[in-house]
Amino acid sequence: MAAALLLAALAAQRAQAADTTYAVKLMTPETALKAAQGALKKCRDGGYQVAVAVLDRSGVPQVMLRDRYAGMHTPDAAIGKAWTAISFKTSSLALAESTQANKDSSGIRQIGHVLAVGGGILVEAGGVTFGGIGVSGAPNGAADEGCAKAGLAAIMEDLEF
Repeated sequence: MAAALLLAALAAQRAQAADTTYAVKLMTPETALKAAQGALKKCRDGGYQVAVAVLDRSGVPQVMLRDRYAGMHTPDAAIGKAWTAISFKTSSLALAESTQANKDSSGIRQIGHVLAVGGGILVEAGGVTFGGIGVSGAPNGAADEGCAKAGLAAIMEDLEF
């Protein structure tokens, strides 16, 4: 009987320990760099000088690339766009549209670090959020987002394994 109680206590302890931690998948710096390079190339091919930021799932920058003639504001804007996409689990362009003045969610724009302008997307694969890509410097948010999507396409096969 004592042995059965001991085994039950150990099983309960293991179950509790399993509930206190979890494992996550993270992008390697090499994967983040590949995404940034893919986004930068797409923008360069379009004639745009931009900055590209790739953030991990916690919103911490892993890679920042700035083309030589991209404006001085573009690195901060790229980080803000990627952070916004990660935080709200949607593209920053979609958030920009849903938080316009006189909409129920317009107050979101007042939250620190939120940059509700196109150019930030989630890096997701297989139901896992790995981080975000932000691009700034193209003529508009839709063009920034197109470059970010090219960065995601550059690593999608790597993430799906």
